[in-house]
Amino acid sequence: MRREILLLPFFILLAFNFSFSQNPEWINYTAGNYIFSLAIEGDYIWIGTTGGLVKLNMLTGEKVNYNRGNSGLPNNYVRVIAIDSQGNKWIGTDRGLAKFDGTNWTVYNTSNSGLPYLYVRAIAIDSQGNKWIGTWWGGLAKFDGVNWTVYSGLPDNRVNAIAIDREGNKWFGTSGGLAKFDGVNWTVYNTSNSGLPNNWVTAIAIDEQGNKWIGTNGGLAKFDGVNWTVYKISNSGLPSSIIYAIAIDSQGNKWIGTAWGLARFDGVNWTVYKTSNSGLPDDWVNAIAIDSQGNKWIGTWGGGLAKFDGVSWTIYNTSNSGLPNQYNTISAIAIDSEGNKWIGTLWGGLVKFDGVNWIVYNTSNSGMPDDVVTVIAIDEEGNKWIGTNGGGLVKFDGLNWTVYKTSNSGLPSNYVSAIAIDKQGNKWIGTRGGLEIKGRGLAKFDGVNWTVYNTSNSGLPDDWVEAIAVDSYGNKWIGTAWGLARFDGVRWRVYNTSNSGLPSNVIRAIAIDRWGNKWIGTNKGLVKFDGVNWTVYNTSNSGLPSDDVTVVAIDKQGNKWIGTWWGGLAKFDGVNWTVYNTSNSGLPGDYVLAIAIDSAGNRWIGTYEGGLGVYRGGEGEGEKEEKIIPREFSLYQNYPNPFNLETVIEFDIPEVTDVKLEVYDVLGRKVKTILDDRLEVGRYRVRFNGSGLSSGVYFYRLEAGKYVGVKKMVLVK
Repeated sequence: MRREILLLPFFILLAFNFSFSQNPEWINYTAGNYIFSLAIEGDYIWIGTTGGLVKLNMLTGEKVNYNRGNSGLPNNYVRVIAIDSQGNKWIGTDRGLAKFDGTNWTVYNTSNSGLPYLYVRAIAIDSQGNKWIGTWWGGLAKFDGVNWTVYSGLPDNRVNAIAIDREGNKWFGTSGGLAKFDGVNWTVYNTSNSGLPNNWVTAIAIDEQGNKWIGTNGGLAKFDGVNWTVYKISNSGLPSSIIYAIAIDSQGNKWIGTAWGLARFDGVNWTVYKTSNSGLPDDWVNAIAIDSQGNKWIGTWGGGLAKFDGVSWTIYNTSNSGLPNQYNTISAIAIDSEGNKWIGTLWGGLVKFDGVNWIVYNTSNSGMPDDVVTVIAIDEEGNKWIGTNGGGLVKFDGLNWTVYKTSNSGLPSNYVSAIAIDKQGNKWIGTRGGLEIKGRGLAKFDGVNWTVYNTSNSGLPDDWVEAIAVDSYGNKWIGTAWGLARFDGVRWRVYNTSNSGLPSNVIRAIAIDRWGNKWIGTNKGLVKFDGVNWTVYNTSNSGLPSDDVTVVAIDKQGNKWIGTWWGGLAKFDGVNWTVYNTSNSGLPGDYVLAIAIDSAGNRWIGTYEGGLGVYRGGEGEGEKEEKIIPREFSLYQNYPNPFNLETVIEFDIPEVTDVKLEVYDVLGRKVKTILDDRLEVGRYRVRFNGSGLSSGVYFYRLEAGKYVGVKKMVLVK
């Protein structure tokens, strides 16, 4: 047995979307090594993952990632893929059904079609080209290309699998049993009236003899139309009775994906493949497909894609990032002085991204005490202060980890919800909830001493602290579950719905602009407070897309970027509102949890289950940003990087001068001059197309007056 690891660099394809054309302004980073589904089309295999859709050339290993940032996918959770006779891909997601013809995307949802529910879990296409679509909670629909028909004969409205036999009968696996539909009559099989071992049916395959092989959460069943044969751990070689996938090869062997490995069954003998005895990258096997050469393609939950030719294993990375887990939930983002992004995740730990490399810190490989990161702040020395959900507060200096908990420090609770650092370097730490109901509140830590403020010993209105900001006078603004507090170090002043213009006492976010205005996010809208006047923005009187405001960030131009729960992202320039959501932009999710803005003005947006989004702002090729007047020469990291064919390079010119922008290979040979011109003051964006170059590492060099800057970029084809 040989195990071959094929390391594939990732890249982003700039594709066409149903609602917006080529969209290089948005990039979406996701964790895509968690595979739901596979479909083979000629030399290609299409892979449905938690991070979007992947097209892999099975001969060359080249891949293309499609996600919310660069395609018409309505959601990055691609649960199922079916391919019709015209080559159209029908893609089931958690936000509807998509059709992709290779260029154009068409999305069907509950608002614009007869789709009964957005959660699409199963698709099969019959000989007439009808699409049979199984949803969770909405049951079954048939779509003939024009008309939709919804059926009600199922034993449960959660459809997990669909198969069609040679007589045209449809077999549906649901969470309440198995159903057969002949076009008129329904027959339901369950544990009460048949040999089905468990009512939660997960997979169906039909062999050459017409036998139905049915995977359930309680074992594998063979049904010949009359008799049932059940295989479980207790009476077979199955490594687990939880079955996720079934495929049948040309020799009639059954390949069965389970929660604890892959099994092959020839009708008599069982062969089990696990990480311990084969090249299988993960024991959780979620999908199986078999190509025309007999190769088995195995989708795993966390290990990516494996190809098994009967002897050798080849592993493919199906992710476009180093984000660590299937939840794709980004809860916190901070950017250090070197431009590194520090990304907090739910259940995946802390991630550092320098634009090329990803480093994951978690409870298994570092001093992180918990894998749920709630907040990140960076002090003047570059130390990262990380709040966790039960693991306390962490300081990371790049080498050493220091953990502060209630057991070894003055931290009032191990559930840290907010961190702010004042000009003196004091850390102000907000805590909340958990099991430590009596020990919450606000803490000040000067590096040695702890001071705790709570409702018992201070003017803090509530011990559940959600947000902290420090103004230019050193006042601390503290958002709690029962109002807003200002603390000048001695005196407290509390603002609530009874004595101010606050629309709610639940304060989720606080940001302070250059004029000292406080922008306060609540669960009933956004508030501006100038120290005297309160202005409330909500869905009724403004362009705010949702009243539940989760985060507020302010860019160098003074624009407010407002993240909401289910409403997406909003930009407010003081007069005009612009809304970005999953329907009109490349925003990967409408539940926005975190926003950070880098030195180039790029917005880094953390979402719930959509991964990390980056919005670059919409300027065209080679345009100058008229509003920006740089103070010094700067050359920024290209984006995306690595890239496929096209990337964007930004630079700042603070004075009128001659400018050259050139590209060199690793041997120092100039391969292209991108720009050679005299430029005025401004920030410039130039698109570079690498179609005439080979894959590899290149350097781009900016020469402007006496300034010379060089950056590395990676081209992947």
